[in-house]
Amino acid sequence: MTDLRSLLGVACAALDQASTLVTDMAVGAVQAKGDRDMVSEIDFAVEERVRAFLQKETPEIGFLGEESGGAGAGGALTWALDPVDGTANLVNGIPLCGVSLGLIADNRSVLGVIDLPFLGQRYRAAEGHGAYCGDDAIGASGTQSLNEAIVAIGDYAVGERAHERNARRLALTARLAESVLRVRMFGSAAVDLVWVASGKVHCSIALSNHPWDVTAGVAIAREAGAVVMDTDGSSHDVMSSATIAVTPELRGPLLKMLHSL
Repeated sequence: MTDLRSLLGVACAALDQASTLVTDMAVGAVQAKGDRDMVSEIDFAVEERVRAFLQKETPEIGFLGEESGGAGAGGALTWALDPVDGTANLVNGIPLCGVSLGLIADNRSVLGVIDLPFLGQRYRAAEGHGAYCGDDAIGASGTQSLNEAIVAIGDYAVGERAHERNARRLALTARLAESVLRVRMFGSAAVDLVWVASGKVHCSIALSNHPWDVTAGVAIAREAGAVVMDTDGSSHDVMSSATIAVTPELRGPLLKMLHSL
């Protein structure tokens, strides 16, 4: 049986080092990596530091990073790291960005730690052990109506087939604008998911599912009582096509909207 409590401690220790790098380093050189996408020196430094730490502390667990790909042992457990979720925000001095480290067990998110270093917040959760911001337990909102909901949406697509992929995103934005209290785009899946977990936001919708982006946030949102699902309502895992976290009372109305697009 995996000792998630112990592994949560390891993840927190890794993010102690990562957050120090994010706040103390200059952004440095910024490189393009495809159409309107970028990576900074901080991304590389954080990923290198966290990967080395985890390979020393948990050599039996595999590692998947946004910048370096997979490394280490292959098996039922894999760490998934986004060294800076919201690099475009960071580079432009917008404080909505975070370091996101999660654990995948048999294709499912079971543990997550997310640091929002410029907001001074750390969110953490392990399956069966609750979700927390700092020392305080957190929980998803009980909002029951879409017209009272703040909904965070993921960034629009860039790169190959962006026009085609954005057609559905734009249609969804238009439908949400007609129905919900407010639509927000924060530019970080980590921010979206932990704010659903803490009740600040009532739903987050990302029509994508990169493990490094969402593994930690999915574990935190789910443990906080949110429903985390794919667009068909099935439970979220690494094979899902989308990442949707929503307060339970809004699951049905939201699915009805998604199916009408």
